[in-house]
Amino acid sequence: MFAEGRILQDPGPMRSRIAVPGEKRSFVFSVIEKAPVVSAAVANVFRTLAPGDVQLLPVSVEGETEPYFIVNATRTIDCIDEAGCREVHRYTEDDPFAESVGEYRWIYGLRIDPSKTEGASVLRPKGFKTAFVVSGEIRSALEGIGNLGVSFEDVTGSLK
Repeated sequence: MFAEGRILQDPGPMRSRIAVPGEKRSFVFSVIEKAPVVSAAVANVFRTLAPGDVQLLPVSVEGETEPYFIVNATRTIDCIDEAGCREVHRYTEDDPFAESVGEYRWIYGLRIDPSKTEGASVLRPKGFKTAFVVSGEIRSALEGIGNLGVSFEDVTGSLK
């Protein structure tokens, strides 16, 4: 649901449990559907810099009193530069997921073509919903908040 790259109907109140106890972070990906769960400060970055590309859905996190949000990227864009990627693996008819035949199973060294992103600051690449792509401006703003439970990997330019 959260990896489909489209606006969702209001799901109503949502709750999340902490799967791996540890240091509280401002930005993490849930185990289910790789949904970004973020603090209010991180949500504000998305609200300010990418209002047309995201939907912020409130979520209660077990044991926390502060507000948290799921960041739903509302755009799926066909922007993968297959020739620039290190390795591209697609689902085939031999895989047990018949509904996924032709989609990307995994991509190593993901590369996108910036000219095909339609100006989006946040997106999910078409056919590879696992990836959550943000612009350099958003990356810088998030790194300024700190205490992130995620790291960033450049997806433009050639691999080194």
